[in-house]
Amino acid sequence: MTTRGKFITFEGVEGSGKSTQLRLLETYLREKGIAVAVTREPGGTAFGRQLRRVLLDERGPARAPIAEMLLYLADRYQDLHEIIEPGLQAGKFILCDRYHDATVAYQGNGRGLDRALIADLAGRLAIRTPDLTLLFDLDVRIGLERALARNRQCVDSAGERRFDEEAVAFHERVREGYLEILKKEPERVRLIPAADSEEYIHKRVLAQIDPWL
Repeated sequence: MTTRGKFITFEGVEGSGKSTQLRLLETYLREKGIAVAVTREPGGTAFGRQLRRVLLDERGPARAPIAEMLLYLADRYQDLHEIIEPGLQAGKFILCDRYHDATVAYQGNGRGLDRALIADLAGRLAIRTPDLTLLFDLDVRIGLERALARNRQCVDSAGERRFDEEAVAFHERVREGYLEILKKEPERVRLIPAADSEEYIHKRVLAQIDPWL
């Protein structure tokens, strides 16, 4: 009988290093012979990659916040049914770069959407709750400096400037949203201070993961 896998999400403000830590954990698990599937939101599936291009496109007028949220939910629903659920049933560790907490923090706190509406839609769509969420917390200004430096060097990241260059106040609200989630769900969400070296942060991540191995 196949043991059900584990679903781990990586969250944090722009430039918090969560994607780097996801890759480090992926390598660590694979070296131990553990089956891993990696996804991201938006863009974990072929359908999601099309949505990602739309969501990160800087051209044209700003989208209505609810329209933006619905696009993220469409991406998430496809990701769940194409990658996350099948992977868990196969006993894999699923590592996801952003998930539903990002919608609560960015569209809820950042854009001012009703969080009750977001929760209601997630419930109706049966959005799975992760087994563990690693929240990489960092001063917003430091994170934005990191993110903008990254985007100048990486053509693939250019579209992400739409969020990176939002007003600092927007990103402060996003960070507050994440910390509110942490306060409400401390058993699921674990805080990882993200101002230290990659190596030290990786050790803190492993301290959360190793008890499962």
